[in-house]
Amino acid sequence: MEEPLVRFKGVTKVISSRTLVEDLTLDISAGQVFGFLGPNGAGKTTTIRMMVGLMSITKGDILIGGHSIRKNYEQAASQIGAIVENPEMYKFLSGYKNLVHYARMMPDISEERIREVIELVGLTDRIQDKVSTYSLGMRQRLGVAQALLHRPKLLILDEPTNGLDPQGIRELRDYLRMLSRKEGTTVFVSSHLLSEMELMCDTVGVIQNGKLIDVRQLRTSEGERSFEETAFEVHDTALAGQLLKAFQYRVQGSRIIVRGDRSMIAEMNAELVRGGVKVYGIQPITTSLEDQFLEMTGSERHD
Repeated sequence: MEEPLVRFKGVTKVISSRTLVEDLTLDISAGQVFGFLGPNGAGKTTTIRMMVGLMSITKGDILIGGHSIRKNYEQAASQIGAIVENPEMYKFLSGYKNLVHYARMMPDISEERIREVIELVGLTDRIQDKVSTYSLGMRQRLGVAQALLHRPKLLILDEPTNGLDPQGIRELRDYLRMLSRKEGTTVFVSSHLLSEMELMCDTVGVIQNGKLIDVRQLRTSEGERSFEETAFEVHDTALAGQLLKAFQYRVQGSRIIVRGDRSMIAEMNAELVRGGVKVYGIQPITTSLEDQFLEMTGSERHD
């Protein structure tokens, strides 16, 4: 089994006797978009600051590609590209000159790589224009290009959609999903915008009051939406229940609703048919991330 790219091992952050993050333990596999969700003040930015070395870890450790942030910071940090807060650019320079300036601070960034990331984030037509003429969405994309120059395995973004209009949000979401597919980049993105995270992420972790309270997969490894429940409309729910007793289920009228992901649907259907149950319909039941979030946190809406 492949080693997770990111490992949080009992990470805790205490400032002035106040615990901001408590015993965070989490593995994130390579090549996915991972959403870090929570209301404002839950500990998202504190966690990200510890990941990139802007804040010390009180207890525990974070491993990036097997390297400890605490013990081997340079090796761990070399695998990270990050935008914490808003990307800072020289507004009087062109987008291209900003990237060249940044590239000079890093080893072995070729002209070809600069052109590659410009194309990747869709700024080819505007890259020679001054950053002062860019929309906020374009500056975010330039920031992503800058963070990707050294081919990091992990891209970390803290509330990247803040201040973006709907078109800018959609563009950024599409680029991040494309990055994970095309470049194999793992994207760690924090937000409290649930509808956006549902469209963007493969897996989400929810933090509340500094504690990780749940991790859920939203999509399969093939990028298809995961289903937690499937409704089978059948002629005999009692018989269907006996056949599917290995699964968690409930009966609703003429339907038997079974918990399990998409990969199990065909298997369940075959079991029912073999057992003599007439199946009239199969309907995956999706629960919105907002509903799941409220269920997980037991709280009011946090938008």
